[in-house]
Amino acid sequence: MTENKCNICPRKCNIDRNAKKGYCGETDAVRVARAALHQWEEPCISGTRGSGTVFFSGCNMKCVYCQNRVISEGKVGMQISANRLAEIFCELMNQGAHNINMVTPTHFTVQIIEAIKLSRSKDMNLPIVWNTSGYETTETIEMLKGYVDVYLTDFKYMDSATSKKYSFCPDYPQVAKEALSAMVRQTGKVELDENGIIKKGVVVRHLLLPGHVEESMRVLEYLHSEYGDDVYISIMSQFTPNGHLEKYPEIDRKVTKYEYDKLVNYADDIGIVNAYVQDGSAAKESFIPDFDYTGLL
Repeated sequence: MTENKCNICPRKCNIDRNAKKGYCGETDAVRVARAALHQWEEPCISGTRGSGTVFFSGCNMKCVYCQNRVISEGKVGMQISANRLAEIFCELMNQGAHNINMVTPTHFTVQIIEAIKLSRSKDMNLPIVWNTSGYETTETIEMLKGYVDVYLTDFKYMDSATSKKYSFCPDYPQVAKEALSAMVRQTGKVELDENGIIKKGVVVRHLLLPGHVEESMRVLEYLHSEYGDDVYISIMSQFTPNGHLEKYPEIDRKVTKYEYDKLVNYADDIGIVNAYVQDGSAAKESFIPDFDYTGLL
């Protein structure tokens, strides 16, 4: 942000979020829907005790298939101060969290950095996980240097037509490539502790969309050819129709076992080693937490 004009994400609204909402649907007042231990991240993040996950309201993507639609559209969210956010980080640490996990944080980057500083002054010493759509500017990634230890980032699309249709951002593939490169330069190769919990590095998530196996293969090929074993790749089957896909009937279904197995087999064929895979049970609404302000009061 410069002179109160927000350009923190690639949408570059260039508006004063003190006075009005950006594309993300939020003003500069931090809103959070849930803060709790979360067991459903990748094993190196959730571990045995859970990831200290903070779900922020609003989103700069607006994917038509969003599973967290109620918060991404800003329908749910409690306003909190940077000081309260710092206290929440400490509370999650005291509950035994392996890390502090910011979900959809980009539009609150400045405020989150302030909260991280405050929490460290209160002896919060857990790794910080930046859980993002991958739709980030390299300038924002640079701002996070010294504050973020782990990037848990999506790489959603390789085709600009697909990203335009489902997420209204035809520039997504190029933006995500540049952002991912900046993340890897910043953190280096993945490092785990003696218990297999990530200390630093990048985990890249890719969600297979129904009918899009070939594009997903291109994503995996790109990730592996560019980064090899330096990043971990999470190949996700949990696409869950959200009840709002009437205009997109081609994806208004779950991914089939055949589709997912084909993608996983391709990953194996091209030599991807550091990968997480899911079984069909992941595509259940029960994996979506209740956004009921747990942990905020």
